[in-house]
Amino acid sequence: MAQESPKNSAAEIPVTSNGQLEDSHEHSFNRDLKCSLPVGLGLSETKITSHGFDSTKEGVVEAGPFPGKGSSASPKSSVISPSSAAASRLAGQGCDLIIPTGGRAQQKSGPVVLADEVKNPAMEKLELVRKWSLNTYKCTRQIISEKLGRGSRTVDLELEAQIDILRDNKKKYENILRLAQTLSTQLFQMVHTQRQLGDAFADLSLKSLELHEEFGYNADTQKLLAKNGETLLGAINFFIASVNTLVNKTIEDTLLTVKQYESARIEYDAYRTDLEELNLGPRDANTLPKIEQSQQLFQVHKEKYDKMRNDVSIKLKFLEENKVKVLHNQLVLFHNAIAAYFAGNQKQLEQTLKQFHIKLKTPGADAPSWLEEQ
Repeated sequence: MAQESPKNSAAEIPVTSNGQLEDSHEHSFNRDLKCSLPVGLGLSETKITSHGFDSTKEGVVEAGPFPGKGSSASPKSSVISPSSAAASRLAGQGCDLIIPTGGRAQQKSGPVVLADEVKNPAMEKLELVRKWSLNTYKCTRQIISEKLGRGSRTVDLELEAQIDILRDNKKKYENILRLAQTLSTQLFQMVHTQRQLGDAFADLSLKSLELHEEFGYNADTQKLLAKNGETLLGAINFFIASVNTLVNKTIEDTLLTVKQYESARIEYDAYRTDLEELNLGPRDANTLPKIEQSQQLFQVHKEKYDKMRNDVSIKLKFLEENKVKVLHNQLVLFHNAIAAYFAGNQKQLEQTLKQFHIKLKTPGADAPSWLEEQ
């Protein structure tokens, strides 16, 4: 009977008394052996012999024809005698061994990656940079040609005139805005001085009995002027806020669309010039694909240019309508408020603010006015 060997963490191979594998475990052991041996050695040429672990040889792997049961054929090939540590490593590594593939070259087995199915991010970025560089080169060449007077440019006379008027008006509105802000600052200082002067007159009217009435009149006048000045200041600040929104938001947004339109126009002219140069050259098997590709790029940029031109025309139309409406109301407000203030018509000044729904924070006895909080 077979001697029972102690359990080892590497492998347990049941054998019969004559040293051959049991039939019930032959298939599973052969499968494990395929993973641990080189491809060149098949199971049909391999014989396994196991001895007791107490002996000097723990396992013998003999390469050669596998004898059948009862056969006494001796092995003809070399013998590999692994130690117990080697057997443990073989059991732990499994199929992760170096396997020869088609000759002497060897490689470690692992997940197979098909290079054709994986996209390289570096190559994609390189292609994007190449396209961007080519487009930038063409646009730069077009701009230089236009400045030197050598290249032609597409011009929409009506649209270009409207854009020039818009830019000129923006500069003028910005100047009005700066002057109105200066007036608001100076008026605020004047109102603050009048309020302090009124308080000083009121204090002296209480301490100087012989000049009580005179100081009192001046104190009331300065306080009334300060109150009217605050009302006028509210109207001017409302005017400044409305004009600032018109200049720095509405008009600026339209000019941003104009810049995009101009960039699209330069790209369109650059690719148009490219196509014209190719059409003037010879037509052969080498140039025809280039002409076709240039025609496609030209059509793409032409559609982009037409779209941006249409967007600019629509925005200019809406801007003009909005500008007239906003400036009409603000100019009426500014005129009525200034006229009522310097005419001393307090009721008309207050009526002007109500007409445009302007609310002022009246200074209380304890809390400072909104002018002092600024």
